[in-house]
Amino acid sequence: MNTSFSLNLLLRDNIKKLIPYSSARDEFKGEASVLLDANENAFGSPYAKNYNRYPDPLQYRVKEKLHRIKGVPVDNIFLGNGSDEAIDILFRAFCEPGRDNVILVPPTYGMYEVSANINNVAYKKVNLTTDYQLDLDRIAEAIDPFTKMIFICSPNNPTGNSIHRQDIETILVNFNGIVVVDEAYINFSRQPSFTQDLAEFPNLVILQTLSKAWGLAALRLGMAFASSEIIQVFNKIKPPYNINQATQDIVLEALEGVEIVNEWIKEVVEEREKLSVALQTLPQIAHVTPSDANFILVKLEEPRALYNFLVGNGIIVRDRSKVELCEGCLRLTIGTPTENITLLENIRKFYDQSV
Repeated sequence: MNTSFSLNLLLRDNIKKLIPYSSARDEFKGEASVLLDANENAFGSPYAKNYNRYPDPLQYRVKEKLHRIKGVPVDNIFLGNGSDEAIDILFRAFCEPGRDNVILVPPTYGMYEVSANINNVAYKKVNLTTDYQLDLDRIAEAIDPFTKMIFICSPNNPTGNSIHRQDIETILVNFNGIVVVDEAYINFSRQPSFTQDLAEFPNLVILQTLSKAWGLAALRLGMAFASSEIIQVFNKIKPPYNINQATQDIVLEALEGVEIVNEWIKEVVEEREKLSVALQTLPQIAHVTPSDANFILVKLEEPRALYNFLVGNGIIVRDRSKVELCEGCLRLTIGTPTENITLLENIRKFYDQSV
């Protein structure tokens, strides 16, 4: 455990002094039959289901169901408009613009850098090693008194591999700032989630999403798990009704589908391994990075030409060939068995015609 960590010392002064907006629904608890406090349309909505009332600002029913699925107490859960909202709130809570900095470990998810730029917060890049693991010595050298956060994506995007757990724990114990572990792809991983370690690490923030394994990308619901004190900071900063009622309703229904989601995860992992093995039989494939995600990073010959060929045949993959440490690589999301066969056939066709 990091006994030197102090949330109060880390928070921006304006956030400490911030009096959050008090919505109408914050001012009473329980049930009511006549709601005349929020200037809503009392007649209903021009839709089959009424959405004329403001939603629960803290999404308690959704959090309660997530608690039963993930084993994380309700007070340790934040729900955001995608994980991007949680990332943005982290910058606004802990980083003084023009003064503080964060550490990024590329190649990694690009939104950390975008959010830093939006919030006018400097970032230091400490590249992963050639096997896509943390360079602990260089991270330690990069930390200064104004370093407030370190972002670690595990399983990592775009490489797909999990970051060694012991290395993450080393940073959690020795760094007095916030350590953000982005677990967007954790459902596909052999590694356990850090969600069961929140009590041990007061500076830990875990990001997850319903966009990947749960198949709810269009709803834009992200999750952050942290100490109750950090979650209170999130709730202080977020807009009062950041998750709309339609999303809450759909998510509540979708969270009943744990069994089908688990079946999908199993099939994705099986398809990931089949596609990885098949690709490695092609002489033009230099390397397939072992993956704990629902995609694989493939180093191959003529990546841009292959990318354009696939696009011309209606197959969209992600060109990562110009990303540092991912030179010559395409990122391939695992599709259905039929989609994966189509992808593989087109890759073979491209290289056959190039001979």
